[in-house]
Amino acid sequence: MIQTQEIEYRDENTVCKGFVAFDDRETSPKPAVLISHTVHGREEFVENKARQIAELGYVGFALDMYGRRGETVEENRALMNELLADRALLTRRIRAALSAVRTLPQVDGARVAAIGYCFGGLCVLDLARSGADVRGVVSLHGLLKGHDLPKQSIPAKVLVLHGHEDPLVPPEDVRAFQDEMTAAGADWQIHIYGGTMHSFTNPKAANPEAGLQYNPVADQRAWTSLVAFLSEVLR
Repeated sequence: MIQTQEIEYRDENTVCKGFVAFDDRETSPKPAVLISHTVHGREEFVENKARQIAELGYVGFALDMYGRRGETVEENRALMNELLADRALLTRRIRAALSAVRTLPQVDGARVAAIGYCFGGLCVLDLARSGADVRGVVSLHGLLKGHDLPKQSIPAKVLVLHGHEDPLVPPEDVRAFQDEMTAAGADWQIHIYGGTMHSFTNPKAANPEAGLQYNPVADQRAWTSLVAFLSEVLR
């Protein structure tokens, strides 16, 4: 049976609250998958992803990049922008989640991957950019822009799942990302879905004028690729 619980962990003075899902029928430590949230913070969407990850036989850990939940979209956007303006802080915050998941008794700390959606995609890419010892990272309709922090080699395998019509990630960002990953010596791949906008995995996304639109076909294709990737890197 899938069990869930909320746990607290810290990034210096910031108390974060993660959401853990695991199958209690398995008693031996299992690989873990960090799940980094959208602009909206740690909420139902990523908690459900943690449950789905647990059903695959891993420990799902929906992390908390903000340390609190904004009451409005504007408040959450301000919390996100604070981290986007300080990529060193962003990197430290997600590395705190990585440290926390490795302390869990259900987790095999040597086998950890990370996935992220939208803003969360950028977060897991920055985790990889930091040289963190994770098996792989997956960005789903994530932001791809690099940063000016010192460059590291990237041991994690990298998978980007991207909509061709995503207005938040223009073609020049995709090209720059490819060049960046190649220069860092990363094992990288990008799957680009034609006719697909931002937030294509979120059934609540329904604002095509802003470039936000759920795409069930791309969603299923992305999930299939994600599952195969996790099976490869966490075996």
